Amino acid sequence: MKILTTVKRILDPEAKVRLKPDGSGLVTDGIDCKVNSFDEYGVEEAIRLQEKHGGEVVVVSVGSADATKEIRTALAMGGDRGILVEVNPNETDNATVARLLAAVIEREQPDLVVMGKLSVDSEENQVAQRVAGILGWPQATFAFSCAVESGYATVGREVDGGTTTVRVKLPAVITADLRLNEPRYASLPGIMKAKKKPVDTLTPGDLGVDADAKIRAVKYELPPARKAGEILDDVDELVDRLQNEAKVL
Repeated sequence: MKILTTVKRILDPEAKVRLKPDGSGLVTDGIDCKVNSFDEYGVEEAIRLQEKHGGEVVVVSVGSADATKEIRTALAMGGDRGILVEVNPNETDNATVARLLAAVIEREQPDLVVMGKLSVDSEENQVAQRVAGILGWPQATFAFSCAVESGYATVGREVDGGTTTVRVKLPAVITADLRLNEPRYASLPGIMKAKKKPVDTLTPGDLGVDADAKIRAVKYELPPARKAGEILDDVDELVDRLQNEAKVL
């Protein structure tokens, strides 16, 4: 069984970031990067499925040359080989990333694609769905359980108000949610082995994909500062404020 999983290089969510004076982006000097947390669940699930069914786990990232570090992290967890599609992440959008990933998938012909449900730096939740649409594959998003058998995947999904279960025919795209598993730490032997595992670098041209972004961020602004709260004398005054000032009642 051949499984393709993806990792995205993101700024450490715990780091405190600042905007550039002109609002053109973030000041990233001195800030560490790491694997998008939801992608760790996807990598872990891919490895678990490989351990159960055999085969190969291919780790793919779309980003700068620095993203090789995040690929190596996934390889240290247990992935077999990596592919970096090298682009300037500041000059791509979700549609571009989806087209590039779809091209890699068509080239690799995996039985299953496992991705994180979203990237925590943007939380736009689009790429996996776009990839499935481009390929014409079934998809099962927000997975909290996954079982593969006889050419099908049975996936438990987080949905509004509870959970549901779907069965999709392989090949398919599945996105990992928090309850799917507990990602393993990369062991020292795994880290040493990862240094020798192959990582191929491709360009959009190699894949025959137009990488020009259709959507670009032109400026960033901080949200307005919150006003200080008030202490009211009684419930009647609160109701009056809600009715006549906030107009929510």
